[in-house]
Amino acid sequence: MMFSEKLQMIRKNNGLTQEELSEKLSVSRQAVAKWEAGHTYPDITNLIGISNFFNVTVDYLVKEQECSLNITDTQDKDIERLILFRLEANVNTYAAYMNETSPTRLNSHDFTYTNAPYMYHDTYVGGEKFAGEEVIWHKDNVQYAMNYCGQVLGQQFSGDFLKEALRKADMKMPYRGPEYYQSGEYTYKCNVVGDFTWFQGYEEIYCNTEKVYECYFHGGTTN
Repeated sequence: MMFSEKLQMIRKNNGLTQEELSEKLSVSRQAVAKWEAGHTYPDITNLIGISNFFNVTVDYLVKEQECSLNITDTQDKDIERLILFRLEANVNTYAAYMNETSPTRLNSHDFTYTNAPYMYHDTYVGGEKFAGEEVIWHKDNVQYAMNYCGQVLGQQFSGDFLKEALRKADMKMPYRGPEYYQSGEYTYKCNVVGDFTWFQGYEEIYCNTEKVYECYFHGGTTN
C-alpha cells in the first residue's frame, strides 16, 4: 500500500474531508488532494504533522512493500491493512448508523461493509443486554473475529454517545473505541490486554460519576 492510499484511508477512518484535514495540517486542500492522488509528496515537516495528528509512525506512512521476502514484515503489513479496514468498516456501519442489512438470525441486528478484497459483518442480539460478533473476510477467507457482550447499567446511558466514542477508534486502539474519550457529561474508557492478533478487553461509560454501561470483548486474527 502506497503513501497516497494510506493517507486517504486513514483520513476517511477518522471521518475527515480533505478540506478538514488541510485545516488541521495548515496546508491547502489542493495539497492534500495531490498527496492522495499520488501527484506530489509531503515534505518532512508535513509528514511529521500527519504522523502526529493520526498517531501513526512516519515509517508506516512512507514504507511500501519493503522486505516482501521477510515473513515477519509481510505479516505485519497484512495486520496493518486488516486494522485499517476494520477502522474503515467501523465508521461505515453500526457506529455511524450505516449499512444495516437483513437479519441473519431471529431478531438480530446486522451490518455489512465491503471494500474488496475485504468484507466486514457485525451481528448482535438483545437490547439493554446484548451479545454479538464481528468477522472480517479477506478473499473469502476469515481473517479476524471478535465477540462482545455487554449491558446498560443506568437510565442516563446514551447510545448516541457510545457510537460517537466507537468512531474515535484509531491505529493504537482499533478494537472497539479509544482508551479514553469524553464529551459533555459522558466519559468512555477502554482497557485491552494483548494485541490485534489475540486480545481481550473491557469498555465502560460513565455519566458524570455513575457507570451506565459496560461491555466485555475478546478476539483476534484467525490465521
